[in-house]
Amino acid sequence: MTQVKDGLPEQILAAAQEVGALMFGEFTLASGQRSSYYFDGRLLTLSPIGLRLVGEALLPVVRAAGAEAVGGPTLGADPMVSAVALLSAQDGGRLVPAFIVRKGEKGHGTGKLIEGPLPAGSRVVIVDDACSTGASLFHAIEAAEAAGHEVVLVASILDRHQGGSEELARRGYRFHTILESDAEGNVRQAGAAE
Repeated sequence: MTQVKDGLPEQILAAAQEVGALMFGEFTLASGQRSSYYFDGRLLTLSPIGLRLVGEALLPVVRAAGAEAVGGPTLGADPMVSAVALLSAQDGGRLVPAFIVRKGEKGHGTGKLIEGPLPAGSRVVIVDDACSTGASLFHAIEAAEAAGHEVVLVASILDRHQGGSEELARRGYRFHTILESDAEGNVRQAGAAE
C-alpha cells in the first residue's frame, strides 16, 4: 500500500489543532459511546489548508488501490472526496471522480442513495473523516456494493480504535488511516511508534 508522503500526517495534525478540530471534554459520539475527546473532521476539511493536505494525503492512496472513484457517507466525507477529485484533475494523473452516499434514499427526484458520476461496476474507495465503530463507513460500503461497485479500500483521517477498523479487517476490507488515537485522545501518525 502507498504510504502517505513524509510530513503530511504531522501537517494534518497541526492543521487540525490550529482550527480546533481536536477537542477535549465529555462527548457523545454518533455511535452513542461516550468519549473524553472529539475529532471534528469537518473543521479540518472545510479549512483551506486542511482540505488541501487531506486531499494530498489520500489521492496517492486511492490511486494505488486501483480505484476508479472515491466516495463516502455525507457529511464527513463530502469535502474529502471533493478534494481528491479536484486534485486528480489538477495533477495530470488519472482522474478520480467523487460520489456521496446519503443517509437514506431521498423521497423526491430520482430517489438516489448515491450521488455522483459513478460508472456501473466501479472499483471504489470509501472514506470518512473518522473511524470509531465504523457504522457510517459500513453504511457507505453496503450502499456501494448494493449498487454493484467493488470496495477496494476503506480510509479515514483518524482511527479512534473503537472497533471499526478491527471489524473492517474481520470482514475482509483493507483499511488505511492517516492518524490514529488512543482512548485518551493522544493522536499521532498511524503506525508511528509510541
